[in-house]
This record gives sequence, structure tokens and C-alpha cells, in this order.
Amino acid sequence: MSSIKRLGIDLGKSNFHLVGLDATESTVYRKKLSRSKLIEFITQLEPCTIAFEACGGSHWLARKCIQLGHRVKSIPPQYVKPYVKGNKNDFIDAAAIAEASTRPDMRFVPTKSESAQSIAACHRIREGFVGERTACMSRIGALLLEFGLSFPTGHKTMKELFFWLGKQKGSALPEMFLLELQVAHDHYLYLNERIEQQDRKIKQRVKENDLCQLLKTVPGIGDMTASQLVMEVGNGAEFKNGRHMAAWLGLVPRQYSTGGKTTLLGISKRGNKRLRCLFVHGARSVLSRLETYDGPFTDWLKKLRGSKPFNVVCIALANKLVRIAWAVLSSHKEFSGKTLQPGLQ
Repeated sequence: MSSIKRLGIDLGKSNFHLVGLDATESTVYRKKLSRSKLIEFITQLEPCTIAFEACGGSHWLARKCIQLGHRVKSIPPQYVKPYVKGNKNDFIDAAAIAEASTRPDMRFVPTKSESAQSIAACHRIREGFVGERTACMSRIGALLLEFGLSFPTGHKTMKELFFWLGKQKGSALPEMFLLELQVAHDHYLYLNERIEQQDRKIKQRVKENDLCQLLKTVPGIGDMTASQLVMEVGNGAEFKNGRHMAAWLGLVPRQYSTGGKTTLLGISKRGNKRLRCLFVHGARSVLSRLETYDGPFTDWLKKLRGSKPFNVVCIALANKLVRIAWAVLSSHKEFSGKTLQPGLQ
């Protein structure tokens, strides 16, 4: 094992496939290990470079390897695929990971701390509750439609479901159906309470984090976006500038150029879709009150809105907000709205 200088690991739920390379990039180790055996192996292994794909469980394993003195390289799965040779299997994948980690222009994923992963869990659980609530509302609407009632959309009416039913003349519903409807409505109210609990947790963590407080000085960024951004990118040190972070979020044009002819398409939609969605909604909230908004982007937005569709302007503003957010994170200074970093205009 002392000859292993680079170790590629294909991660799995219970089994892990390892390919070890020596100083000459020749394969000197090739084995399948269980989770417990893997930890035992890397504990006995002399410090080396360990590479694997950024997927489920990768941050936990990265922290374990770093504690044992190894150098960790976590690679996005889409960047490993071009190095897979021949037919696909787990050992070939591990070898491709080891080879991809040697590329000088390869991009790597920073290791998340336990605190960041805990905040991520809070966000994911909230998203799950929101999805369940939407499904519950759709279910109630579909059930009522079976009895000839078209239920209005929106939470306000849903919270007053039975009051709304009482105002519908000539629509006597069976008692058994009303009991079942009560069960579904109680579940909807329960999900509302759980979402509010998650919101309070996120707001409390934002209050305790200085970077989150600085981010909230940027228009369109609230508790949810600030918490998610700090959890995902930390202080933004992984990005060279704000445009790189905007590109990572998929808020820059997708390029398809050939023969010296440059062709720019719609936004790439790469990277973290949850964070991109939050920035777009933040930009939408600013644009929705443009007539009364008196902020740092007012003149620019009104001029752009006069010649471009609403959604185009919304994406342009979201891109600008991401760049400003990077400047705030990297400089540890709040956004004053008076002066912008070069490249933010």
C-alpha cells in the first residue's frame, strides 16, 4: 500500500470499488471493499491523493479522509464520464475517477462541513414538506371536482375550505366524503405548521451568521437565499469572480459555437437549481414592484424593461444579484448600493 500515490474510489451504498495508482500512474491496487473495510483501509494507507465523485456520502467520506491526512479531490460526475474507457463497470469508473483527478484544468467540489450539511438537511426537509403540501392541495381540488365543485387555487381559500363549501348553494356533499375531506385538510394544516417550524429554524441560523446578514443587504436576497448560498459556497473563495459563480448557477448564456461563428442560446441552467430558483424569485420580487421601487438598479431596470420581455429582464437581474452576492461574500462588506465592483454593471 505504500506505493499508492493516487486512489480512485467509485462510491456505492454498501460496496466501494478502489483503483490505486503509483507514481508512474500504473495500477497497483484493485479491490472491492465494504464501508467498514474501506475506513479501515484508508486509516492504514499512507497519506496520498484520494479522488471520488461528488455524490451521496462524498462529503462525509471527504472529511474522514482529511482527518487521516489524505488530500481529497471530489469531482462532479459529468466531468468523469469522458475518461471512462470501454464498457462501463465499477472498476473502470474508479480508474476514470483516478485519471480525471490528474487533469490540471479539472474542477473540484469543496468539502462541506457538518454544519453546512445540517443546514442543507433543514432546507431539503422544508422542500419536501412544500412538495407534499402542493400535492395535498391538488388532491383536495381533484376530489371536489369529482363532485362537480371547482375549487379556487391559493392558500387563503384552502385554509377556509369548509367555510367555502358552506357558501356553495345546491351542492350537498355526502357525510362520508366530508369526513375524508377533513382528513386531507387536517394533513394540509399539519404541513403548514411543519413548514413554519423549518422557516423559524432557518431564520434563527441566519441571525447567527454574519455572512448571511451581509447578504441580506442585497436587494432580492432574503433569509432563504442567504442561508442556502452560504451553505453551498461559503465565502465564495472557490470562484475567481462573480461571473464564474453566475456561470456555476447556470445564469449565463449557453454557447454553441463552431467555425468561428459565435452562437449564444438561452441560459445553461447548470449547477445548483435550487439556488438558481431562489435568485430568480428574488429578482422577480424586485421587478414586481418596479413602479414603486427606488433602489440601486431602478434606472437600469426601467430602461431594460422598455426593450426586453419581463422574464429576460428577470434573468439579467438574477445574474447581477449573483455577482453582487459573490462580491459581498469575498469582501465581507455589506452592499451599499452606491458603488459596484468592476464587471457588475
